[in-house]
Amino acid sequence: MKGRISVALALALLLSVPALAAGYRLAAYKDDLFKYPKILSSEAGGDYVVVQYIQSRDLDQRDIIPEKKTKDEYVSLDTKTVERDFEVRDGSTTVKVIGTGKTDGKAKAVVIYLHGRNGSRFQGANDLMFGGNFNRIKNLMMRNGGVYLSPDFSDMGKTGTGEIKALIRHYHASSPGAPIFVACGSLGGSICWALAKDPEAAPMLGGLLLLGSSIDDGFLKNPALHDPGKRFPIYIGHGSHDILMAWEPQREFFKKIKAAAPDYPIKFALFDTGSHGTPIRMTDWRLILNWMLEVDKK
Repeated sequence: MKGRISVALALALLLSVPALAAGYRLAAYKDDLFKYPKILSSEAGGDYVVVQYIQSRDLDQRDIIPEKKTKDEYVSLDTKTVERDFEVRDGSTTVKVIGTGKTDGKAKAVVIYLHGRNGSRFQGANDLMFGGNFNRIKNLMMRNGGVYLSPDFSDMGKTGTGEIKALIRHYHASSPGAPIFVACGSLGGSICWALAKDPEAAPMLGGLLLLGSSIDDGFLKNPALHDPGKRFPIYIGHGSHDILMAWEPQREFFKKIKAAAPDYPIKFALFDTGSHGTPIRMTDWRLILNWMLEVDKK
């Protein structure tokens, strides 16, 4: 798959702010199974919520094999008809990716999942793990004219960021006007934050989702914080019993953003008693992405 475009077209695309399709929203799909079980508390006008998570209900009873295979009702493998394991080439950069939906372009929305340390493109493409939540985002994209991408990348630093930027650039060109959402699991968040401050990549972002991931106080100096024309919504999901990445710094980061720019579009969901992988299992993709689609960036 070739990602080469003319210099003039590339410049025009890179300087443009991704336009959200007027009225485009993700239609309901298995909402009763994937919606938040219960909101225990809410602050900041609903932007900060504590979500009930009970392992016996949300993991043990939901999975046939705990953490490896969820029950059939959470999964639809209709997505296999529009799923490919392929390569995207952008100039000298090649990215291996598993994609579901409109992988050849003309997508209405693009969702990219970046794995954490020791992961691979197969993690974000796994239909049966994480309570079937990756299968849900696949179905949401397939059924709503979008594309879901789970790529490999070389590292969590400059090289990996460049590879993901090339992937974003490719789909920004092949699906003009489509919002591009990047979801980062665990240490993959370092790429999310690198993209957020990259002058080429940031204008192409439709939103960032941090799933049991990192924060970057450097974002407090980002021009997007105070310039509505450069803003993109941010979602943070974290488990309160995450022993790999504590949740309290995430909360403080949320508060700092709200203090610096009270109207900045940022949401935080704390999954009560949840572990490191809980946000990947429990985040309501449709709820969060539809909120991001409603955010007016102009």
